[in-house]
Amino acid sequence: MPIQDYFAQAKGIGILSTADAAGQVDAAIYARPHFMDDGTLAFIMRDRLTHHNLGENPSAVYLFIEDGHGYKGVRLYLKKVKEDTNPELLAQLTRRCLSPEEDAAKGPKFVVYFTMEKTLALIGSDRPQFSMG
Repeated sequence: MPIQDYFAQAKGIGILSTADAAGQVDAAIYARPHFMDDGTLAFIMRDRLTHHNLGENPSAVYLFIEDGHGYKGVRLYLKKVKEDTNPELLAQLTRRCLSPEEDAAKGPKFVVYFTMEKTLALIGSDRPQFSMG
């Protein structure tokens, strides 16, 4: 199954975990990823701890927990490849509706791109069969 299809239908909560150069770990709530035409996936992020950590250590894990009973979901092992501050792209990808003043008050935004290194089920070491495309 293309991973885009999974995220188009699955509802739940996502957590992006990163670590700085010294290995200090952080975890933050993040929306579902954006799937780009070049095969990467992207998240919009502010200039906070997650963004700072990715500047020092490009590895991250996105854990997605599906709504409902039990523990269903997926873990995506990611590697940052680039970032962008293009205002038109940010506006196109932004899902949240803030006024321009509210948005500006929260600070600069970045589109951060990742390659997907591997996927695992939420629980255990099973590898879901996802493709990028």
